[in-house]
Amino acid sequence: MMDIMLQQAVDNVMLVQGMQLRRPIDVVSAPALSIDDKRAILAAWASDFYAVDSKPALRQVPGTPEPVSIDEVQSALKELDRRYGI
Repeated sequence: MMDIMLQQAVDNVMLVQGMQLRRPIDVVSAPALSIDDKRAILAAWASDFYAVDSKPALRQVPGTPEPVSIDEVQSALKELDRRYGI
């Protein structure tokens, strides 16, 4: 089960790198992604797997230019829900 979750996280990172998504809100605004893909990418970004060492409130997905706060990721998830009425 953990192997499947890690593979999905890796797949999501590759998607982020390929689309030049620099901030969580970029994921929300990406027209080429389905709602499910957007949610999966943001959930992966929010996970402890991408926490910055010694700075647990920050997350950095490989390929992004700088860390973002967990609050920014959660705000993007809320915006996704708002836009799609979830």
